[in-house]
Amino acid sequence: MPRPTAPRQLQVLRLSMAHPGDLSALAALLDAGRVRAEDVVAVIGKTEGNGGVNDFTRGYFTQSLMHLLGERLGRAPAELQRELPCVLSGGTEGVLSPHYCVFLRGAAAADAPAGPALAIGRAFSPPMPASEIGRWAQVRAVAAAVRAAMQDAGIDDPTEVRFVQLKGPCVTAARAAAALAAGQSVASADPNRSMALSRAAGAFGVALALGELADDPSLEPALLSRFDLWCARASVSTGVEVEANEVVLLGHSPHWRGPLRMACEPMADALDLPAIARVLTRLGLQATPQLGAQDRARVAAALVKCEPDRRGQVRGARHTMLDDTDINAQRHIRAAVGGLVAGALGDGRIFVSGGAEHQGPDGGGLIAVIAEAAA
Repeated sequence: MPRPTAPRQLQVLRLSMAHPGDLSALAALLDAGRVRAEDVVAVIGKTEGNGGVNDFTRGYFTQSLMHLLGERLGRAPAELQRELPCVLSGGTEGVLSPHYCVFLRGAAAADAPAGPALAIGRAFSPPMPASEIGRWAQVRAVAAAVRAAMQDAGIDDPTEVRFVQLKGPCVTAARAAAALAAGQSVASADPNRSMALSRAAGAFGVALALGELADDPSLEPALLSRFDLWCARASVSTGVEVEANEVVLLGHSPHWRGPLRMACEPMADALDLPAIARVLTRLGLQATPQLGAQDRARVAAALVKCEPDRRGQVRGARHTMLDDTDINAQRHIRAAVGGLVAGALGDGRIFVSGGAEHQGPDGGGLIAVIAEAAA
């Protein structure tokens, strides 16, 4: 892909929704001419479903988004869906608020601050056969897509990549049955374990592309077992609504202009408030103990991965998230970490996704924030 000659600029709009199919805020901006449909390159959002295999709120939102943009662009929604990443995480427990972030890529304004500025790249892998999900073939497919997204963003140096958001497929019972009928094996026929394996393979794929992991198929058994292997810049979600690996990559590039910057920090555990403070400080934001109104207005997006510690303890104290048969552990951890981050930011519109296998330290996760640079 040729390097663009004119500088580009990224804009991020964080919009609230009244229900999982509510795109009225984006529609109003399109109607007013404040947003051009052709500039929308990715959407990342939180819907109020259960976050599990049968969370159809993600598909409902995706379908609604593709119909809205398809109408404005004169394109078939199904065709658009193969080009526009729409990464959704279900579950808005506690104070988390349903919302979506729209990423707009266009020519830089004449008065835009000079770079390096936040850049965005996107890419899709080919559709993943069920037999390859959660295996080294998926690791390699994700790595190739991440490299393509870096090229799309105009980022040459992997160290300038700040955050990679990935949406991967999983093996449903129907997909597993079809694969087995065709004489193929699957890494797991359990849809929930398949989701976890797909997230793990996605994290390994990001690490491979960024030079943090070797392309060694003998590491395949390390998926969901070697939790000392992790990537601090990978955030992976999975769902039944996708068949390929969809990549949204964010980093800094001198070919981009504008005020947006991004910082990402690993969280050691579910109580790691200092990690939140560190990522804010790197962006010139001060939570003492909560962001003030001016700093809060500079935040364009906040994205978090978290995981209930599988050892059953947080800082030596027992937790019961894994033993609760009434409420899934992922719902517990999203509510807990969501409340921690929302308290520091003073805003519940946070993308908090559970299932942080190999995405940050074991039992922890990561936090990433996009904000305007201080004037």
